[in-house]
Amino acid sequence: MDVCDRYRFIERVPLSLIVVAWLTAFSPSVLAQETGPSPLPAGWIPTITPGYFQEPKLLTKAVNATDNYVSDEPKDGLYAEWDNMITGSGWISVGPGYRHHMLDGQAIVDVSAALSWKLYKVAQGTFELPHLAHDRLSLGAQVMYQDAMQVDYFGLGNDSSKSNHSAYRFRNTDILGLASLRATSWLSLNGRFGWIVGPDLSEASGPRVPVPNTVDLFNESTAPGISTQPSFLHANVALIADSRDQPGHPTSGGLYRVGAATYSDRGAGTYSFRRYDVEGSQFVPLFTKKWILALHGWGVFSVTSNGEVVPFYLVPTLGGKNTMRGYNDYRFHDNDMESFGAESRWALYTHVDAAVFADLGKVAPRASGLDLHDLKSSFGAGLRLHNSRSTLFRLDAGHSVEGWQVFVKISDPFSRSAMATGRSWVVPFVP
Repeated sequence: MDVCDRYRFIERVPLSLIVVAWLTAFSPSVLAQETGPSPLPAGWIPTITPGYFQEPKLLTKAVNATDNYVSDEPKDGLYAEWDNMITGSGWISVGPGYRHHMLDGQAIVDVSAALSWKLYKVAQGTFELPHLAHDRLSLGAQVMYQDAMQVDYFGLGNDSSKSNHSAYRFRNTDILGLASLRATSWLSLNGRFGWIVGPDLSEASGPRVPVPNTVDLFNESTAPGISTQPSFLHANVALIADSRDQPGHPTSGGLYRVGAATYSDRGAGTYSFRRYDVEGSQFVPLFTKKWILALHGWGVFSVTSNGEVVPFYLVPTLGGKNTMRGYNDYRFHDNDMESFGAESRWALYTHVDAAVFADLGKVAPRASGLDLHDLKSSFGAGLRLHNSRSTLFRLDAGHSVEGWQVFVKISDPFSRSAMATGRSWVVPFVP
């Protein structure tokens, strides 16, 4: 992209990006990623705020026991791998993992595998050097395999029809190099470079496929990349700021991210593209930590050269457990996307919160189409069970013009689906 192209791209930056940038003003941190270094001392367990009502002692005892399994420094030996799969894999995934420190604690080897409720499969092996340059630099390598059995697709555009609901199976192996530079306790720079080896897109599979297959319902014009899936070289970098008091169940602070990525089609070059995104979350106590206002904004922008297109499984998407909770997972797809969310949370008990939320969003073929007109919307309510630092169980019921959706997860709202390394998924695009 030459200087003129860059100028035209900046000139087209939509109002949504300005709103996301404005949201960052709530925090002393300005930029961030979905995971960042915790500013808290290792092993620190925060004092939890009592709720509005007295909590049953049995519930308190049971939840407090889970704090013993929370650690900033991973321990050696066998562990259970929980809920590290992409959106749509089912309400839970679980499997065995094994971690071992070596080289006098300077290196970590980690392997794990997991199976989800919908029979999605993930396996990974990671080698990491997390304590370089006086604990400011981490380098590593990872091999990741995933088999996503039923990924939803409805077609391109903000006006795609729910009647075109389909699903496809997506398998891929990703070989990754990982790096993280920690400037301060709250500011860091993350990067990765990898090779996606021959991804395979095929008919949806599993014990029950309730919708038609994407490969039968769509073609190359309505789902670019459906006929051929080349290998990709990819790289991304993200500037991160994380001032949350506890990442798994924040009650104050913010998480912010600005990122850029490139995908290079190693076949005919048809599907090469670049992606830029900005995201921010802020958690504001309203007079007391028993009442929290959570705000979220996210914008994603795709850039292609002449003749190139973004594969449909890599275009930004909206809908599901983290964005637009009144719609199906992956409900809306297009080259550019904006998403806004607000949630009010009340501590009913010490470890149980009630919440009401509202979500807004839109997709468009060009960044200039992202504005505050024709936004899709949803609203709803939910419950969260948590210990002092992590969300243990989340139930959300969201409503939109397309009806009700119910999501059961073990992750906090506004936290993107992530791999075992904590980084967002490379492929497919996962909200």
